[in-house]
Amino acid sequence: MAVATGEAALKPVDDAQAALMPELGVMLRAFWVSPIRTNFAALTFAIVMVIALTAYGQIKLNEWNQPFYDALARKDWQEFINQLFRFAQIAIALLVMNVAQAWLNQSIKIKLREGLVHDLVEQWLNPGRAFRLSTRPIGINPDQRMHEDARHLTELSTDLGIGLLQASVLLFSFVGVLWALSSGFVFHLGTANLTVPGYLVWAAVFYAGSASMLSYLVGRPLVGLNAERYSREADLRYGLMRVSEHIDAITLANGEPDEKRRITIDLAKVLAAMRRLAWSQTRLTWITAGYGWTALVVPVGVAAPAYFSGSLSFGGLMVTVGAFNQVQSSLRWFVDNFSVIADWRATLLRVSTFRRAAAQDDTEREGVDRIQLAEGEPGHYRLDRLCVFVPDGSTQLREESATIEAGEKVAIIGERRSGKTLLFRALAGLWSWGSGRIVRPKGEVIMYIPRTPYLPPGNLREALAYPVAAQSFETRSYETALDRVGLKGLAIALDEPGRWDRQLNEDEQQALAFARLILHRPAWIVMDEVLDSATGETHRRFLQILHEDLKQSSVIHIGRSEGHDHLFARVLHLVPTRRTAERPGERHTAQP
Repeated sequence: MAVATGEAALKPVDDAQAALMPELGVMLRAFWVSPIRTNFAALTFAIVMVIALTAYGQIKLNEWNQPFYDALARKDWQEFINQLFRFAQIAIALLVMNVAQAWLNQSIKIKLREGLVHDLVEQWLNPGRAFRLSTRPIGINPDQRMHEDARHLTELSTDLGIGLLQASVLLFSFVGVLWALSSGFVFHLGTANLTVPGYLVWAAVFYAGSASMLSYLVGRPLVGLNAERYSREADLRYGLMRVSEHIDAITLANGEPDEKRRITIDLAKVLAAMRRLAWSQTRLTWITAGYGWTALVVPVGVAAPAYFSGSLSFGGLMVTVGAFNQVQSSLRWFVDNFSVIADWRATLLRVSTFRRAAAQDDTEREGVDRIQLAEGEPGHYRLDRLCVFVPDGSTQLREESATIEAGEKVAIIGERRSGKTLLFRALAGLWSWGSGRIVRPKGEVIMYIPRTPYLPPGNLREALAYPVAAQSFETRSYETALDRVGLKGLAIALDEPGRWDRQLNEDEQQALAFARLILHRPAWIVMDEVLDSATGETHRRFLQILHEDLKQSSVIHIGRSEGHDHLFARVLHLVPTRRTAERPGERHTAQP
């Protein structure tokens, strides 16, 4: 069965370039319903006002050029001093606006990140959705997308958005000034005089337009290259995290050389992607840097004919140069930010495709066989014609229909590799590929116990109460539960933080899971080979708890044996069927 092994396989480069508007639409629709919308609108209004006032101040500063430089040309000391005082007033006002803009810039970044990460986490942790997403290539490294990619996207979006707004305001502010200045430009061709309306404006448009076109042609591959780099970086980060999480098992197996080899391969892929990106950025630098240097003399060269013909004073020349620079730099915003825009598009693609997948309930796809989940009468758990698709075929209950009553304890047994874990996930609503119907009791608490229980970080009290608040149970209840599972000594550590998944062995972790059951006393318990993996005193203790402490709870245990001291009054049988063609979902997940 072929499975994509890296994020780079998610989308071709061409798709990354073509999907801008749909993916941008996904993010804008999410933003529109976000609770941060009102605060963000207020910040946006404030920064628009600040940018408008800054543009007005820059117009006044550009007008200041003429009297100042004319005073220098005339060697008029008194006027020179007066213009310095005027400059100080304009500069102080612009400084205040610059500081306000910097603060608003950072505030918008924070607000955008707050809204984006909250939205992604809410979509991702919708019940059952994170698991289903993890079985598809798009679900690889979700932490990278919600942390680093989200941060990068909000920062780039803010900087680019404010930069584009500022460039647009300055363009509209100075294009009129430049057009008015063009009216005094007269070209003398022999005995004829030639006047070109808006000459300076057209010159700026041609100069910036040619730079933008060349930048687009040369820098177009950057979008796909940035997307590839982020995918490779995510794979490397995941590899390092995996080694850190399983370092004890790796050390026991003397597996450090093999892990080093894997990390070296991932690092080589990152470096190769970075080299391709570096070459592409270097080619783009020929355009951006080249136009940047020529921008020093182009405005003077464009206005020089009028100056040398006497139509412009030296001060007028400086006003013209200043206005030309403002217009052409605004028009060149695309050129100056092309590599950043490419980076933004690649990041937007990663975040928006993840958000789209997280918001989409894949169990609703048409044309694919799905196990039906329904809610029925309290006190009854019903399985009808249940068949579960597994990677090499399917597995099903031999009993065509089975109803489990409240308080009943039932074993579902199957041979090794018969799909027991996938059946467990199907009962929990995590694995929907298959056929038949699962009817769960409406309004009754069901707790699912996997072979390796989840112990969240934090103190022991929080780990036992999970997923409800630790204050939901009294301290005496915690102590009693720990005593019943043979971990009385941990009672003194109830409020101590720790990594319990590392500090405790497997039997002790499973014992904590049973202590959690004692605290919650759910109406229904579904377990995946938990009793099969327990031995000796631990096994005896677990059976005693199910017999006595949880005698009112209904239990469905999926495992290999029907024994367990006659705990189970009834046994259902899981049997594999013949190998079938590729089942829906096989291409999304590795073999469990």
